[in-house]
Amino acid sequence: MVETMTASAMKWATALSTRPSLEAAVNEVVETAQARLDAPADVGFLFISATFASEYPRLLPLLRERLTLPALIGCGGGGIIGNPVTLGELSEVPVHEIEDEPALCLCLGHLPGVTVKTFWLDEERLPDLDSPPQDWVDYIGVDPACEPDFVLISDPVTSKIKDLLQGFDFAYPSAVKVGGLASGGGGQRSNGLFCDDQYYEEGSVGLALSGPVQIQSVVAQGCRPVGPIFRVVEGQRNVILDIEPEEGGETQDDTPLEYLQSLLQELTEDERELAQHSLFVGVAHSAFRMELRQGDFLIRNLVGIDPRVGAVAIGDRVRSGQRIQFHLRDHTTSTVDLKTLLQQHRQEHPEQAAGALMFSCLGRGEDLYDAPHHDSSLFQQVMGDVPVSGFFCAGEIGPIGGATFLHGYTAVFGIIAPG
Repeated sequence: MVETMTASAMKWATALSTRPSLEAAVNEVVETAQARLDAPADVGFLFISATFASEYPRLLPLLRERLTLPALIGCGGGGIIGNPVTLGELSEVPVHEIEDEPALCLCLGHLPGVTVKTFWLDEERLPDLDSPPQDWVDYIGVDPACEPDFVLISDPVTSKIKDLLQGFDFAYPSAVKVGGLASGGGGQRSNGLFCDDQYYEEGSVGLALSGPVQIQSVVAQGCRPVGPIFRVVEGQRNVILDIEPEEGGETQDDTPLEYLQSLLQELTEDERELAQHSLFVGVAHSAFRMELRQGDFLIRNLVGIDPRVGAVAIGDRVRSGQRIQFHLRDHTTSTVDLKTLLQQHRQEHPEQAAGALMFSCLGRGEDLYDAPHHDSSLFQQVMGDVPVSGFFCAGEIGPIGGATFLHGYTAVFGIIAPG
């Protein structure tokens, strides 16, 4: 039964409405989510499509008229994910991904014994990165001794997201952090953030779970490596000035651009065509792992080249000694990557999850797969009928190799399970 999955005493339920009237959508999701949960709600997540952007300030007052929640966070998104409201039997309801159309998803969780703490963070008040961890703890208001895990949702413009993630890792190094950047604002429209009874247009909202619960993460970057692994010899900011092959063959005095051009010549015709628009650079997240495999790299955009000096620029800082490898991305690779990671997770965590939050890049969905509901359907194929809710993000938050990063073109799942 997908509408309410129970893990120990936990319950989780989602309801997705596609009604174009905000009032009708709120009525529908509240009624359905409560019926599916069939227990007191301890936490809620609320995701609303950008087609409702002008009505974001009305959402929480409408919700409060129909439902009282002790803790809630959410945001606006370019696409919304959830188990849709259906007429008749509330069983075998697949997850849907609604893109560029009216959609509202309410997720409710019954978490006995779990402590839930919500917060809004103003980017202007963030501690300095040189501040001690306690300054971050004092500002966020969550005791690390409680061993919390976090869900973070941030405005893409005003949140200082990279500083925020570094600060969270500094203050809570063992905590799992998942989430995404609100999306779909654009122009004069706000991306919209919700925290308890408050509506915000900037900063970050978050939620900490501690006690007999854990957030397990799956981060699928959807790329496959091509060519050899290189070691950065010289880099400045985000520009790779000099590299050398890590092993094999004679060391050449080639520039990064010349190595890339040689690699392109070795690819198949289909791969070369793919590289015209879907070539990325993977940066190894661990300096100590001897043998690197797919998934051991943090995927970053290839943002430019300088033919004069043969340099390559990527969407992140680089430093001497880092290992890099070029990567390609397409729908087949993305499918295999996600399925493999989900299968590995299911083998490592055979117990049934209570529910899951999904944070998917705006560049995935139908634009990538030419078919609807792809990633969420694959999740349920592997993980079972677990209720899922979430949104399409302007950047996804998830851990790789013990540190938390902002990703692109990625699907991040936060799986809620007994802890």
